[in-house]
Amino acid sequence: MKPLQSQTSSQKTTFQTSFEASYEDTRVKKLLLGTYRLSDPKISLASISAMFLGTSAATMSGQVDWLWLLPAVLGILLLEAAKNASGDVFDYDSGTDLAVAEEDRSPFSGGKRVIVDGLMTRRETIVAAAVFYTLGITAGLAIVFLHEPKIFIIGLIGVTFAYFYNAPPIKLSYRGLGEVAVAVTYGPLICCGTYLVLCHNLPVTVVALSVPLGILIAAFLVINEFPDRKADLDAGKMNLVVHLGDQKAGQLYVVMIILAFFAVLLLPQTGLPNTVWLGFIGLPCGAASARRVLATKETASLIPAQHWMLISFVLTAVGLGIGLLI
Repeated sequence: MKPLQSQTSSQKTTFQTSFEASYEDTRVKKLLLGTYRLSDPKISLASISAMFLGTSAATMSGQVDWLWLLPAVLGILLLEAAKNASGDVFDYDSGTDLAVAEEDRSPFSGGKRVIVDGLMTRRETIVAAAVFYTLGITAGLAIVFLHEPKIFIIGLIGVTFAYFYNAPPIKLSYRGLGEVAVAVTYGPLICCGTYLVLCHNLPVTVVALSVPLGILIAAFLVINEFPDRKADLDAGKMNLVVHLGDQKAGQLYVVMIILAFFAVLLLPQTGLPNTVWLGFIGLPCGAASARRVLATKETASLIPAQHWMLISFVLTAVGLGIGLLI
């Protein structure tokens, strides 16, 4: 029979080992969940939709270098995750994410909150951002040096917008320029960049094709700013909703949706086929979202409108793309 002291020591060792294993298991799960939040598949639908439209336009041209589509897609998704990670750090430091009340949280606003929710430490989030930026930029440079040098300018603008969206000294989203950066990125940069990689040229018609997407994604950002407006104001994040106030921002939101689909209406005037009017498939969801925003600015009531706006964007991109393919 073992001495009591030996048994106690053995029990402590067993307990400590079990506790450490449980802690490590929980830590890994949190890191995985944090990485998932930073990649944010539901928001990645926006970039994937823009890439789909660029790919559809390239397919219509008849001369497509399909080999380089995969690194282009990976590069864009990695940079999107990098932007989310670095943005989470800077929004945490500014106090924006910390100031968002529980009742104002929604699936589309309030930041990724990986630091606030304890999924990653600040240091871990910085490391994640560095890894994502490194991998995304590497994919882009591979395309530049091995395939299409002209993509360098588009990639440089995209990386600049991604990092300085929240980062000082530029802090685009804090100076009322975040909406412009998002419109340019998820419209012309991603759509036209995809086309350029696949076809080595960029006709004006493709630029025109990307304009409705740019306006719609900027509108999606505006509706996502309503739940955060109090926290953003306290942190000095002067986006359009904070600048304009609820009423004027709601009116602007409606105008943006109208302008986006008016741009769809005009696309055949640029030389594109009338079938691109299939992009109007996104109009009903956009209209429903606009009606909800005019009726209320309360977070709980706006969440369906946020869903509808994202669906409107995706359906419009898909409709435009299918319209080109048929």
